[in-house]
Amino acid sequence: MFDPREKIALFIDGANLYATSRALGFDIDYRKLLSHFQDKGYLLRAYYYTALVEDQEYSSIRPLIDWLDYNGYVVVTKPAREFTDATGRRKIKGNMDIELAVDALELAPHIDHYVIFSGDGDFRTLVEALQRKGRKVSVVSTIASQPPMISDDLRRQADHFIDLLSLKGEVGRDLNERSVRRADPDDEDDDSTQ
Repeated sequence: MFDPREKIALFIDGANLYATSRALGFDIDYRKLLSHFQDKGYLLRAYYYTALVEDQEYSSIRPLIDWLDYNGYVVVTKPAREFTDATGRRKIKGNMDIELAVDALELAPHIDHYVIFSGDGDFRTLVEALQRKGRKVSVVSTIASQPPMISDDLRRQADHFIDLLSLKGEVGRDLNERSVRRADPDDEDDDSTQ
């Protein structure tokens, strides 16, 4: 599936990857994730996309964003929008699909193989456009959860589908491990996962 001569770029839909790994019962270790794909070819870029709620005094995702930014990832954020739905409930919207798609298309002359971490069916058109440019596209999500976290259209369009569950041994750790590690004050390496 991967050729060591390929230039690879990772495009991570942060919210989607988080939901997928949670559905499978493990956290992503982003240091291991980067290393795993560096071993597959020449990793040119690793993008991480997420929306941030700006008016919060503390955001639980901020430590992860800062760690990624300093450790080899290009972090792309935008403010999440807050609105009230028809039932009067406060909702937060922060879709990063357009930013991911534009960045992917702009990088097309320099990339041989795209790895998109999302199961969002909206990316099917992006995958098709990248393929028309002669690029290979792998999509990482899962069919192991109920319901599956990947749209059938996206899975069919991709050149390769990688089930995140198959990467658990290389890039993941149990959710229980995080609470044990946080309790250990000598452990300084915990910021790489969330």
